[in-house]
Amino acid sequence: MRKTFIFAVLLSLPATLFAHRLDEYLEATILSLDAGRVVGSMRLVPGVAVSAAVIASIDTNGDGVISEVERQTYAQRVLNDLSLSVDGQPLALRLISADFPPLDGMKQGIGEIHIDFSAELPEGGLNRQLIFENRHKSEIAVYLVNSLIPGDRNIQITAQSRNENQSFYQVGFTQSANAGRTNPPTLSGFAGAFRLGIRHIAEGTDHLLFLIALLLPAPLLALGTRWGSCASVRVSLIRIVRIVTAFTLGHSLTLALAAFGVVSLPSRPVEVMIAVSILVSAIHAIRPLFPGREAAIAAFFGLIHGLAFASALSELGFDGWYRLVSLVGFNLGIETMQLAVVAAILPSLLLLSRTRAYSALRIGGGLFAAFASMGWIAERALSVPTAVDPLVENAARHGDVLAAALFLVSLLCWFGRDFSRLLPKFRIKAIAP
Repeated sequence: MRKTFIFAVLLSLPATLFAHRLDEYLEATILSLDAGRVVGSMRLVPGVAVSAAVIASIDTNGDGVISEVERQTYAQRVLNDLSLSVDGQPLALRLISADFPPLDGMKQGIGEIHIDFSAELPEGGLNRQLIFENRHKSEIAVYLVNSLIPGDRNIQITAQSRNENQSFYQVGFTQSANAGRTNPPTLSGFAGAFRLGIRHIAEGTDHLLFLIALLLPAPLLALGTRWGSCASVRVSLIRIVRIVTAFTLGHSLTLALAAFGVVSLPSRPVEVMIAVSILVSAIHAIRPLFPGREAAIAAFFGLIHGLAFASALSELGFDGWYRLVSLVGFNLGIETMQLAVVAAILPSLLLLSRTRAYSALRIGGGLFAAFASMGWIAERALSVPTAVDPLVENAARHGDVLAAALFLVSLLCWFGRDFSRLLPKFRIKAIAP
């Protein structure tokens, strides 16, 4: 059966599909309708903080090995927490396969459990309704559910709806004995992929931290081995636009190539290189490493970040025309969120860079980014657990408050600078006869 997505819808909870989640159990389900049956494919990814509990529920004897009996038992437990019905008639779910990753991968939050199941689709009328519910590990789970365009042209999906957390999914479809016409390509998938791009960059704190650290010295002029006076507003804006544009072009290129299978790298070295890119930009924010060449560095590391972006998109399984539609939507979502973040901090950077307080912000921001990057390098390259993820993600959750506070501080510093310049004049006027 030709499998292409009707559309992809993001989780409405504050989580992304693959954005270094810690305390959640991601459960993504894909349903496909065919003549006579419904097939479901699930990917279950436990985050680092909940992986021990999930592993304990699978490896029930605690010997560190998932036996075939334990695989089948857990897979059946998952199916028991699912319900599928058509036209109000409950369907019996049959396990097709259950694949489990190594325990080390699950402990790191990157191991995926794959469970495939099916159910017989009874005959019915023209207009039909399928309902899917997922209640597995609801106390720690976040859910994602999608449908595929049926390969059988006699089946046409007419409507879809979900509840807020996507544990409930309803599909309306028509089933006719008459061969239907081939569906023309549509923009289905664009809106969901666009939201996925927004959420991915918003929750992918490492990507934003790299860009912000690289922008910190953009309004300044380098004087040898240190940052000196501020550049003009025009020069600062041009530099920032060049950096953001170069980063966009870099990650857009590899995102497109990876999405269509032209390039592929293992996720582990990619994630390590992303952490290294943050460390490089953090050091540059403190001391000039490549003044005037920030755009080139942004483009180079953007190539690496694009490979990480592609992992979130490719895991959704888009194909054919819908892969192109989803690629465009996903990339535009990334750019929209990226531009929103830059627009939120840009006024503060320009104002503060013209005050003495900017040195503290630049160095403090650079040190924070360096600390986070070294923690990520230790986690991703050496499998050493650190507290970096919860620290950075907690800061990201309050990003709007931090941006507003930064702007308020920049205004106070700006007007305080002008007031301090006027004080001597007032004093002279008061003393003069």
